[in-house]
Amino acid sequence: MNIKGVIFDMDGVILDSEKLYVRFWKEAGRACGYPWEVEHSLAIRSLARPYAIERLKGFFGEDFDYDRVRNMRIELMNAYIAEHGIEPKPHADYILNWLRENGYKIAVATATPLERTEEYLRRVGLLSYFDKIISAHMVEHGKPAPDIYLRASKELGLSPEECVALEDSLNGLRSANSAGCNAVMVPDLDEPNDEAKKLICAVAADLKDVQNVINHINGEMQNV
Repeated sequence: MNIKGVIFDMDGVILDSEKLYVRFWKEAGRACGYPWEVEHSLAIRSLARPYAIERLKGFFGEDFDYDRVRNMRIELMNAYIAEHGIEPKPHADYILNWLRENGYKIAVATATPLERTEEYLRRVGLLSYFDKIISAHMVEHGKPAPDIYLRASKELGLSPEECVALEDSLNGLRSANSAGCNAVMVPDLDEPNDEAKKLICAVAADLKDVQNVINHINGEMQNV
């Protein structure tokens, strides 16, 4: 059995957008009166809404106003992107071209809402590469639950074991691993910690290196 599909997380893997989420969550949180630090933004990366609310209430108390802070974060980030745009991660076009040319099926599995996901990918000229786009809003439980990767692999017509899942965050890796995908970390804001190392089958230095990782995984599968 070989790898036949690749499922990408979007923010921090395809798009260089995690730094914007970190910045604007902090700005919005502080504007709303909370002592928000960078680590609070990092803690909710890739988390679906219910899990993010739970985590943030753990930081700031049961009265934490998630919707107020989130709406301000969206407003601030949208204004920034409208003025400055959004950038793909290095080699995004390279790896997507390579996957397409070599017959791999390609999907996105993201906590970002579907409409915004399509808008961002369209902005950077990458939307047409993807066979399927799965948002957390399309499954019962978002990351770190396995639902989104189970749905993505099913939509591609593949088993999770036939898919590589590319993630930059611990919550995303938990989701991909528990679904049974071959989880690969492409570090963005941090390197794999001890828990992440137990969840992944490889680390890709960047998106171009994903080609080498997939070839290596396929080689190991053929030798089993």
